[in-house]
Amino acid sequence: MENFNSDPKPGRLILPLVLIGMIATTYTFINRVAENNDLELQTEPEVVQEEQTEEEVQEDTTTTTTTTLPESFISYLEEINGERIVAINLAQEVLQANDNWDNKTVTYQEAKQEFDDFISKWAEFVDILSNPGPPSEFANLVTSHEEIKTLVNLVYEDTIELKAGLESSDTGERRSAALESFNSNLDQLTDKISEIVASASS
Repeated sequence: MENFNSDPKPGRLILPLVLIGMIATTYTFINRVAENNDLELQTEPEVVQEEQTEEEVQEDTTTTTTTTLPESFISYLEEINGERIVAINLAQEVLQANDNWDNKTVTYQEAKQEFDDFISKWAEFVDILSNPGPPSEFANLVTSHEEIKTLVNLVYEDTIELKAGLESSDTGERRSAALESFNSNLDQLTDKISEIVASASS
């Protein structure tokens, strides 16, 4: 008596099992290779987050303090600085008149007139430079201004002495000495004014 097999294809159940075994073997093999070689199977792109550092701009908070000088103070400095230039120009007239006489380009009467002219101008300049002076609340300027007045008067006296030397009966020694004194006192006067302006401005 023959046994009846209801499944005409008994091998069809074996094929899935073989496939499953192959897949499992392949998976195990690949994982083992990856572990031995430090490989990453899933290569998902790494998201690199860049840290944006905002640079803090530190504003320069340094403040410069400016001292406002009184208008009367500034006006005085501007005035005497201008008078320094006037003194230099007047001195040029004195030197030119003296040279004219030395070079005999003028007569004696013309020389006397030129000497009288610069004496008169220096007399006016003494009054202009002496008054009104600096504001009384600035004691250091008041003291310095007294020195200026002394020097400008000495220059004026030198101009008078220059004419006396012109009229002298000597051979020019008195006038030469007066001219040397004039130049020296004039230098001291202009230097003093420059010193006052520079120190006050700083």
